[in-house]
Amino acid sequence: MTTPVCTSASEAAAPPARTPAHPSFSSYVRARRPVLLRTARSLTADPSDAEDLLQTALAKTYVAWERIEDHRAVDGYVRRALVNTRTSQWRRRRVDEYVCDELPEPEAAPQDADPAERQALHDAMWRAITRLPARQRAMVVLRYYEDLSEAQTAEVLGVSVGTVKSAVSRALGKLREDPGLELVR
Repeated sequence: MTTPVCTSASEAAAPPARTPAHPSFSSYVRARRPVLLRTARSLTADPSDAEDLLQTALAKTYVAWERIEDHRAVDGYVRRALVNTRTSQWRRRRVDEYVCDELPEPEAAPQDADPAERQALHDAMWRAITRLPARQRAMVVLRYYEDLSEAQTAEVLGVSVGTVKSAVSRALGKLREDPGLELVR
């Protein structure tokens, strides 16, 4: 014989407590990342852009994690974040490519130049640079041999960008007037 169990009317009417499908954000990401990454890849052409897009959408989801009531619907939230983020990126993108009739080709350096002439030119240029004052020489070397920007050169030498610009301009003027570089002109 079974013993009847008495429950109150409020207990009988209350639905059983549901545990969320993913109790923590990190468990959600571990479980759903591959699926969400496929969605992100369908929105972008580049796989690395897709990963960046997913990271941004997951960061937005993480911020809202406590406000999401039904964690079974988080996929929809993340997908909407993916689409919205991608749309925002598309709207503020810069166009770096322009359609043109002909491809601009850089002028090629003469390949038939004699290696001895190139070495003589290199040596003459270096001798002319060593004749510059030390400060100008440092700036020219950093700008053109080390390929630093004006700001980077200024930072390395502890001077202002304007100082770098004027000193390099004066140094280039001296190099143009250097008699040892007559064969270059």
